[in-house]
Amino acid sequence: MPSLNTVHECFKFNGEHYGFRDLKTLALHLIKTEEYYKKDIGEFLYQWQDTSNTIALKTSGSTGTPKTIVIKKQAMVNSAIATGIHFNLQPGSTALLCLPAHYIAGKMMLVRALVLGLEMDSIEPKSNLQIDLEKQYHFTAMVPLQLEKNEDKLKAIKTVIVGGAKVSSALNSKLKELKTTIFETYGMTETVSHIAVKQLNNTTKNNSFKTLPNIKITQDDRGCLIVDAPRVSTAVIITNDVVKLLSENEFEWIGRADTIINSGGIKIFPEQVENLLSGKISNRFFIASEEDETLGERVILIIEGEENDLDISLFNTLDSYSKPKKTYYLSNFVETTSGKIQRKKTLQLLKK
Repeated sequence: MPSLNTVHECFKFNGEHYGFRDLKTLALHLIKTEEYYKKDIGEFLYQWQDTSNTIALKTSGSTGTPKTIVIKKQAMVNSAIATGIHFNLQPGSTALLCLPAHYIAGKMMLVRALVLGLEMDSIEPKSNLQIDLEKQYHFTAMVPLQLEKNEDKLKAIKTVIVGGAKVSSALNSKLKELKTTIFETYGMTETVSHIAVKQLNNTTKNNSFKTLPNIKITQDDRGCLIVDAPRVSTAVIITNDVVKLLSENEFEWIGRADTIINSGGIKIFPEQVENLLSGKISNRFFIASEEDETLGERVILIIEGEENDLDISLFNTLDSYSKPKKTYYLSNFVETTSGKIQRKKTLQLLKK
């Protein structure tokens, strides 16, 4: 098992070799730069080389109040090793850091490079990425928006893992033509990045998540996923994600238990309706509910932007219960600092 006080001899950052003793110098140099994303990298590297065995991480707050949790550095090492095994990352494999190191996904890209001996380049983590197409990368992590905005640049990357939000069916269909292999990830800050992945293209296998090594999954009485991952979390994690278990290491994600709509006794998962509408509405949107005297709850559609005449034929793929009974427009959605839509806070804007 790799020690926390060592860095793999093959590790490179932006073309330069760094050992464990060099990390502090590199970290201080990055912290002093004016570019915000380099400061985040520097601050994490500084924490990584200090004497503490733990590190404080902030959750995104997309489904609740953001909070700070303390994770063991060894858990991050264990997670990096599991990812390396699954994706066959070898010492000297090239990697691209294009996510902010302020959050777990970006931090874990750095840990993978340090532990596995990857040659990592970093670029500004924005929507339209400045990827050097003269280079070839074995591995990177992105959010769906980056994937969508940089389709033409993905030829420089062999494997991309995507997380932070669900990949829409519209985007998924575009990925089928790419030679780059794309994997959707399932995980959270509490599980130290992903604990399961789903291959989206270049495969004939079924469309389900498969867990990484040493992960046990079960369900509670709500049908929600329970994750037992002793190498990355000392506590068993009970999620709010309703799933269908296919085997002891495979599941299909259905939706969030805390967003289920009960309309006339019919349970509707907003995420499934959104998936059917993806690509048909140009602006950002989400499905929610409001009180209804007859149905108890009725489905509504919230669209970001100016009000316009919506073509109701786009609802033809939905059953009668799932069709939005009313459409609302808001100029701007409420977001987390990482860009995820905060649904509950956004809905509160309708009451003002």
